[in-house]
Amino acid sequence: MIRHIKTARLVNGDQTDPAVTKAVEGLLAQVAEGGDKAIRELSVRFDGLDRESYRLTDQEVRACIDGLTKQERYDLDFAQDQVRNFAQAQLGTMSDLEVETLPGVILGHKNVPIANVGCYVPGGKYPLLASAHMTVLTAKVAGCDRVITCAPPFKGKLAEKIVAAQSLAGADEIYCLGGVQAIAAMAYGTETIEPVDMLAGPGNAYVAEAKRLLFGKVGIDLFAGPTETLVIADDTVDGEICATDLLGQAEHGINSPAVLVTNSEKLARETLAEIDRLLQILPTAEVAAKSWEDYGEIILCDTVDEMVAEGDRIASEHVQVMTEDPDYFLENMKNYGALFLGARTNVAFGDKVIGTNHTLPTLRAARYTGGLWVGKFLKTCTYQKVLTDEASARIGAFGSRLCHMEGFIGHAEQANIRVRRYGKKNVPYAGAASAD
Repeated sequence: MIRHIKTARLVNGDQTDPAVTKAVEGLLAQVAEGGDKAIRELSVRFDGLDRESYRLTDQEVRACIDGLTKQERYDLDFAQDQVRNFAQAQLGTMSDLEVETLPGVILGHKNVPIANVGCYVPGGKYPLLASAHMTVLTAKVAGCDRVITCAPPFKGKLAEKIVAAQSLAGADEIYCLGGVQAIAAMAYGTETIEPVDMLAGPGNAYVAEAKRLLFGKVGIDLFAGPTETLVIADDTVDGEICATDLLGQAEHGINSPAVLVTNSEKLARETLAEIDRLLQILPTAEVAAKSWEDYGEIILCDTVDEMVAEGDRIASEHVQVMTEDPDYFLENMKNYGALFLGARTNVAFGDKVIGTNHTLPTLRAARYTGGLWVGKFLKTCTYQKVLTDEASARIGAFGSRLCHMEGFIGHAEQANIRVRRYGKKNVPYAGAASAD
């Protein structure tokens, strides 16, 4: 039996606020029509930053890198090495294909990098420099020719550590632009910014809505909502570690769901008490407390299989598993953005340093997609070759009859002309060929 020790007061919906949509539509139109002039007006209005050009010079980028302490540079390099190594390993699993499916018929596919990618790195509330690794670096590993980045200023100035991370990850152009104007500039292009083919990276509700509205004109990585975390635990761990992992993600924002699923009522009660204690000392408690109050849940199950079922129902972005047999969840769960197996790992490792990508599906999108990875920056494109007259005539005969079934006479004639030109004189007309 499944029951709630704590129930969420609110539930994040998958419908965009109409007021947000209307505002974003207006901003997108302003940039599409006004170009660089509109970019400057919106940057002054929203970010308080006025520049002739929002593209950073080589000298500005170099100064940001040189401003890192030795330890900061070492840590950034370490994190980027982990992300790069895993992305390269993922790329190694993706092979081009060519196979002879019938005598003289060659089919294949090639994994082709997307030529132009725009990466957004949030930085309004927190300078999320890790998003530079996850987007820019992964796109460069995929082989994308041009990767540009936008990040807003932080407290009215260049977000220096983000800029450094973007450059070290391999960004070809770096812009100090935030919000909808950044997304619009990359998608539409301006007098001084060449447009991109794909947008990647997280952002606030306005950034997410801009990406949604632009999908089709450009590709996007994911439709992203508020950060989510699910902790699945049993009595092999204690309430302190569960509470820490829940609140560690709840601090993202006041609408970030944090859920505990457990088969131990003792652990559930301990976790509740530890959350109350930690909220008295956590520097980000104002945000985390509101998120926990409105979106936090504790769900009590009787069996491990019920815990698996609840995990799949919730389909959370992050799933931290701390149980006697974490691999059971790896083997049996189907709906999650990323799994963090065992008490020795946690979501923050994945967010910042361990190497897997932190751009993940939210709002139950894990039911049908995984997160950002090197493969998202590649197009798997097919091709075909017919090498012999006999193969062309044979495929043509089948193709013609199938086209006639659908009423596509012009299509059929494309097949028939090959039959007439490449078929032997004793081969029946395609339209009359039989299964015999």
